[in-house]
Amino acid sequence: VQLQASGGGLVQAGGSLRLSCAASGATFRKYTLGWFRQAPGKDREFVAAIRSNGYTYYAESIKGRFAMSRDNAKNMVYLQMNSLEPEDTAIYYCAADSSLILSSIRGYENYDYWGQGTLVTVSS
Repeated sequence: VQLQASGGGLVQAGGSLRLSCAASGATFRKYTLGWFRQAPGKDREFVAAIRSNGYTYYAESIKGRFAMSRDNAKNMVYLQMNSLEPEDTAIYYCAADSSLILSSIRGYENYDYWGQGTLVTVSS
């Protein structure tokens, strides 16, 4: 699977962005997809994940502000980000894996496929 993330940019605090991730591969619908982010000087952290059954999981820090979705017909996954805060500034990565168990979806080391990242900058 090859992943291509897009949609990042500069936005003011309180604003919104929608990130997209285009995936190749005929078995896209079977994959767990994840969004992770990495701020300068910090470790990569889990943001959200969506499993093949459509169930979504979120980090506590973004719950209620971000929403992840997928469109299997288009091989696309999205991250709608609302009420953005300066602390959300980071490079955002999409990731995919075909064989994750539920307890593994928050660990970035468990994903086999990664996109190149897209930069989100939130100004105060």
